[in-house]
Amino acid sequence: MNIILLLLHPLSSILKQKPFFMKRTFLDYFFITLKGLAMGAADVVPGVSGGTIAFISGIYEELVDSISKVNLQAFKLLFTKGLIAFWKHINGNFFVALFAGIGISILSLAKGMKWLLENHPIIVWSFFFGLMIASVFFLTKEIKRWNLAAVLTMVVGGIVAYIITVIPPLVNGSNQSIIFIFFCGALAICAMILPGISGAFVLVLLGAYHTVLDALSSWNLKVIGVFAIGAITGILSFSKALKWLFAKFRNLTFAGLTGFIIGSLNKVWPWKETLETDPTNGSVIWEKSISPWAFKTITNTNPQILTAILLAIIGFCVIYSIEKLGAKRTQN
Repeated sequence: MNIILLLLHPLSSILKQKPFFMKRTFLDYFFITLKGLAMGAADVVPGVSGGTIAFISGIYEELVDSISKVNLQAFKLLFTKGLIAFWKHINGNFFVALFAGIGISILSLAKGMKWLLENHPIIVWSFFFGLMIASVFFLTKEIKRWNLAAVLTMVVGGIVAYIITVIPPLVNGSNQSIIFIFFCGALAICAMILPGISGAFVLVLLGAYHTVLDALSSWNLKVIGVFAIGAITGILSFSKALKWLFAKFRNLTFAGLTGFIIGSLNKVWPWKETLETDPTNGSVIWEKSISPWAFKTITNTNPQILTAILLAIIGFCVIYSIEKLGAKRTQN
């Protein structure tokens, strides 16, 4: 438990952290890498957003701020003042530590996460559900002004996220045009840094999930390259928009993001009915949430209600413990 608590910074400290340019130790960067591992594992699976993990672990604003600094000014610094000035401007050490973890996770942990979801989906989704419920509970504390605008923003965010989780795939997987792959990369990466919406899930909706996975496994450099260019374009543009929102409408931005997480709870509900599968490999591409009793009737499978409740409680307690430890550290 102590390792988990050290890995995830407290939610309550999101607004109380030291500046991003603070001097960090090797151990600090080690834990940032561990957070990257968690983000990478989450982003590979359609359902849990790496942005949510970043939000929970207290590095979300630093991530958005650092990405937004990769701009023309940064490259001017590179050519006028040298590599060190450029590196400090973009928070390079943070980038290396975090994305090293994300990369390692995608290459190594993704298969394990897929195995867990294929063989023990109820247990996995129950844990994530409890974790996200607790996250919402504590994130609402970061909304400092509860007014009509904040409530409406949260409601709209929740509705938009919920609609995204229930709509069927928009296109089939046969569309592999360069322009289509480019926009898939741009949209997926935006979702990856947006709490509540998984980048992999967006690829499922677009019908490009298996196209991208096949390209990665077969080293299709054309598809990988176009997807990467789209992702870079998307993340640089979207991070600037998020940074502006945090600067100008901080309270409403927190309200909207909290609403997004609430609305996306539908996607991590443990019991689902399969509505459509991929005819080529049998993988699920569209499903809907149902009650555990309906799940038992439809699938003739044990819904594991008590186990699901236990795992949800464990997920909730992890975040609760993180919050309490963080509050204690803040007081000290």
